[in-house]
Amino acid sequence: MGYLDSGEAIALISDAGTPGISDPGFLAAREAHRRGHTVCSIPGASAAITAISVSGLPCDRFLFEGFLPAKKGRSTRLDAVADQDCTVIMYESVHRIEKLMQELSARCDENRMVAVCRELTKHFEEIIRGPVSEVTKRIAEHPNLKGEFVVVIAGKNYEE
Repeated sequence: MGYLDSGEAIALISDAGTPGISDPGFLAAREAHRRGHTVCSIPGASAAITAISVSGLPCDRFLFEGFLPAKKGRSTRLDAVADQDCTVIMYESVHRIEKLMQELSARCDENRMVAVCRELTKHFEEIIRGPVSEVTKRIAEHPNLKGEFVVVIAGKNYEE
């Protein structure tokens, strides 16, 4: 914050997604506000918005969950996600994507539509879309499961 305090302009830039969305970038914005500085955004890529726009799932109303807790509170949040009547967007790490898909399969109707998007706007971009039961199987059998994931889940009453 020293640069800002001395009158300099600074930028917070990310090589993947929008700073402040499911990362600690908000801490820098918060501190800048606290010190009386102007904070502005130059719109850029957001994995959540990118994923919902390519998912083919309803985007007129959605809930952004970000990353679910790894342990405490995870089950409660997953139950709430399964009960949503609007599209839900979640982030997940490569280390927990298989577990997340199994948890969603256990809570949602097997035909609930999902899109698992990985490495959006990058060279190895991939979208795996279909009923949660099929996508869960494809994720479990995937030969090269790497990268960052955005999971888009249709509302519980959505039908194609």
